[in-house]
Amino acid sequence: METPNTKTRNSNIYIRLGLINDYLTVRKSPEIVSILASVLEKNIHTNEKMLKRSRTKDIVTIFHGTRAPTLSIRRYIDRVFEYSKCSPSCLVLAYVYLLCFIQQTNSYVTSLNVHRLLITCVLLAVKFLEDEHFDNSYFAKIGGISRTEMNNLELKLLSTLDYRLQVSVDTFDRYCMHLENEGASSGTRHKWSIRNYGLRGSWLQKDESRKHVKCDGHSCTTI
Repeated sequence: METPNTKTRNSNIYIRLGLINDYLTVRKSPEIVSILASVLEKNIHTNEKMLKRSRTKDIVTIFHGTRAPTLSIRRYIDRVFEYSKCSPSCLVLAYVYLLCFIQQTNSYVTSLNVHRLLITCVLLAVKFLEDEHFDNSYFAKIGGISRTEMNNLELKLLSTLDYRLQVSVDTFDRYCMHLENEGASSGTRHKWSIRNYGLRGSWLQKDESRKHVKCDGHSCTTI
């Protein structure tokens, strides 16, 4: 149950991440952009180091490229945020989708798949959260891929998530705190566990998720 203290705490973290700043008039990238980039960069570095050391082969998905793009993750997120005109909250939701995909496919985020995962996760987040948004052709141009590939990536992500895009406010808040903590931390885990962030019982297990589609009557659009 949400209390006045909870509301204050949530408002504070939204402000720190730049989710409710006046970013539209200032036209300055919110803090979530740099935090998300930092978290992904650190995890990719750890993942690739572990895969190389253990000689483990990552599971190749439709999101993998043959070589890593030259554009850095930070610049790529900046580009996606600027040209998609999405709200900062979409980046948090995109992060949730990305983690769920990784969990479902038992794969890792690396420099070979992060760019395609990001643009596709943001596309789904925008479609779920925003009343108005650009179409797939426009997002394909932002991401530097073809419209056909964008469509295929979207369908793959949707099917992997079992078309369940709704996330409760409590889960959204926990991921906001997770991002802030991970962004401030000097060390990160090589794989994220989403069991501690409210999705295991209400989303990922197909049999159980059907009982919790409404996520206690909340969705991210109520924030």
